[in-house]
Amino acid sequence: MSLTKERKQEIIKKFGANEKDSGRAEVQIAILTERINNLTSHFAENKKDHASRRGLLQMVGKRRRLLNYLKSKDIERYRTIIKELNLRK
Repeated sequence: MSLTKERKQEIIKKFGANEKDSGRAEVQIAILTERINNLTSHFAENKKDHASRRGLLQMVGKRRRLLNYLKSKDIERYRTIIKELNLRK
């Protein structure tokens, strides 16, 4: 299942400064996390979908880069987003 417009707006409201703030690193990380979680459940049923698996790996890499950026700029925002999204680090 893909990310719906309503769910994306909820994420933007929760992590952004306002309802139109989709460029903030926290918002981008949260949206990528939602998409990664959706694709992970997709692979439980579709084991041979290698094209989508490549896309998943690209999303994971992009999220990692955004997290590294956030960690270097503002460690408190980094810790908050990690805790809120239940990411491992």
